[in-house]
Amino acid sequence: MEEPVDVAEEAEEEEEELEEELEETEEPEEVSEEEDEELEEEEEEEFLEAEERGRKKEKEELEEDIVEERFYTIPLGRAWISPRKKRAPKAARIVKSFVLKHMKVRTEAEGEEEPEKLVIDNEVNERLWNRGIEKPPRKIRVRVVKNKEGVVTVLLAEGD
Repeated sequence: MEEPVDVAEEAEEEEEELEEELEETEEPEEVSEEEDEELEEEEEEEFLEAEERGRKKEKEELEEDIVEERFYTIPLGRAWISPRKKRAPKAARIVKSFVLKHMKVRTEAEGEEEPEKLVIDNEVNERLWNRGIEKPPRKIRVRVVKNKEGVVTVLLAEGD
């Protein structure tokens, strides 16, 4: 016949084992507040330096990849001909068609080459939608960049 097991005794034994394991682990050395502050400052400086290096690399990569860069002021007055609730989407379509036309983006694959892609930056989209669907801007100034792979990116012109 099986002997009844006392749950409380088992729980106590487990707790004792855990306490022994905790005592065995070494506690980290105590660091003075001054040393701790110095370490934090060094870590922050290293982080900021790494962040700056990352930004510089990104800028250099963008500058190296740029094949063509142009600035355009795109008129969006035709979007206002649409019904009120369709104006901002119409403005986005106008921006897309304008860039496709003026940057001579190939949309179909010719031979073995892949078609070029068009990427509209989030800032441009936010500028089109910032006053809501009913009131897009009458015109927008953009910077259009084409890189080596043929990817055309529409960015908001600086200063706007």
